[in-house]
Amino acid sequence: MEKEYLYLEISRNLAHLIRQQALQPGDRLPSVRMLCREHGISMNTAKRVFLELEGQSLIESRPQSGYFVSHQRHRTLPLPEISRPAPAFSEEEPVPLINKVYSHMGQPDLDLTLFSIGVPSEALLPVARLNKEMIKAMRSLSGSGTAYEPLPGNEKMRRAVARRSYTWGGHLQPDDIITTAGGMNALSFCMMATTKPGDTIAVESPVYHGILQLARSLGLRVMELPTHPQTGVDITALEKAIPDIHCCLLVSNFNTPLGSCMPDSHKKAVVELLAQHHIPLIEDDLYGDLYFGSSRPKCCKAFDKTGTVLWCSAISKTLAPGYRVGWVAPGIYKEQVLKLKLVHAISSSAITQEVVAGFLESGRYENHLRNMRQTLQANCQHYMAAIAEYFPAGTKVSRPQGGLTLWVELPGINTTDLYNVAIRQKISIAPGRIFTLQNQFENCMRLCMGLPWSEELKRKLKQLGKLAGMLQ
Repeated sequence: MEKEYLYLEISRNLAHLIRQQALQPGDRLPSVRMLCREHGISMNTAKRVFLELEGQSLIESRPQSGYFVSHQRHRTLPLPEISRPAPAFSEEEPVPLINKVYSHMGQPDLDLTLFSIGVPSEALLPVARLNKEMIKAMRSLSGSGTAYEPLPGNEKMRRAVARRSYTWGGHLQPDDIITTAGGMNALSFCMMATTKPGDTIAVESPVYHGILQLARSLGLRVMELPTHPQTGVDITALEKAIPDIHCCLLVSNFNTPLGSCMPDSHKKAVVELLAQHHIPLIEDDLYGDLYFGSSRPKCCKAFDKTGTVLWCSAISKTLAPGYRVGWVAPGIYKEQVLKLKLVHAISSSAITQEVVAGFLESGRYENHLRNMRQTLQANCQHYMAAIAEYFPAGTKVSRPQGGLTLWVELPGINTTDLYNVAIRQKISIAPGRIFTLQNQFENCMRLCMGLPWSEELKRKLKQLGKLAGMLQ
């Protein structure tokens, strides 16, 4: 049986030759048939090799001619700067701008290109298979899913999540997990369980605007910490902040909008640092399954020995945003979270939990994720190549190793102004200012990579780059 690893091994070998310049830009690669003969593989496997290399922008196909080493790989843009938020607190929520950007969510009939909304396109989701699972769930559940679930949530769902935790070193049990109505609901319960109004919560900067708005709605002060676009939060800055904070919230794997992923050594150090000072860590692991590498990154929860890490996740970015199925492993805060769930929700949605649980247990989720990761990795390379070609000189862009978003830093261009110009051309972006409570990131924007790649999408990026150039 031809294993998935075979095409990866061949593509890695070819990628190594290209990166070491043994194969030069413009060099022709072996044909599909030649690759089949040389390695004893099928046509489909050979095609997957070339798709993998195309996704990394290492090669390009030419009609009637074959595959060639790409010239694009040499046009690598620099990384965005490490963020430097002010040490002072701020409460300047850009609410009108956020409302404007998100007013188009859930309205596909507007004919907009939504680079602004960080969710995968419906075209990337297994809708037909989920529909079949929905029918199956209605038949198997008592009352076809009309009854309340137990307070902790669907047992099958919690069992599936616990089993998957072993892939990143979590070793969780079903009783460790409480289901929620999506990821934000999990974060909300965790913030309420670990803080009180007037407390200070430390977060990365930039950070998802929903986290900032949630913290402010609970009466919390927000301390934004310097963050590297590849390795995440600055641990030295976090250590200095320890005397002033009561809680910490980190998006440890492929955060939005930066796309950074904390190395394991950083995760371990952060967990030990916060545990030493009895400060809870809320870990938002919404994007961990969307890795581009060979294995899923670990979570901070894997290094938790005191139960002070509250690990949150959901299927909102991987399977079904509208199902609102999430969960939390709250450690020593389990009883507080259960009480909050009883007061604020009573029960999770029975039918959608059963659907997701069945999908996870069947093995279909892994197959779906594998395809989705390949698509997103290819999209990432396509986006970066288009940005390098069409955006103004001096543009910087993140290089995420997973997730759904790119962070773009433009040379002296206000992205709120760019949004106002682009929206008239049916292009929506997320200006950088919405990801902070401070006056920073005005020249940055977040672009969602979850749209199916096409020549039309490339044209929209070219148009966006042209509009940016006009604002210089």
